[in-house]
Amino acid sequence: MNDVSRLPGTAHHHWQWQLRAACRNLGPGRFYHPAGERGEEREDRDEAAKRVCAVCPVREACLEHALRTREPFGVWGGLTEEERRALPQQAGRRNARARAGAGHR
Repeated sequence: MNDVSRLPGTAHHHWQWQLRAACRNLGPGRFYHPAGERGEEREDRDEAAKRVCAVCPVREACLEHALRTREPFGVWGGLTEEERRALPQQAGRRNARARAGAGHR
């Protein structure tokens, strides 16, 4: 179940970006994997979704929304759920390395 406490609210301007999304009329099947999908089929579906995202005029807003709300499923802003989950970990490791390196100067 999603944690809706992070959703931006019902104000229209919070969702306006979705009206310009390249995926708007494509349906969810390309962006959310069915239960049990694995391997090459899942990779192919993810790549097809990412191709749509690559030309989307609101890709950044979409990704920002997914990160802010911790969207647990699907391709948002060109990243899969696994790729989005890895972002904070990667940033944390980079920051830790930078702090460690700063102490040796």
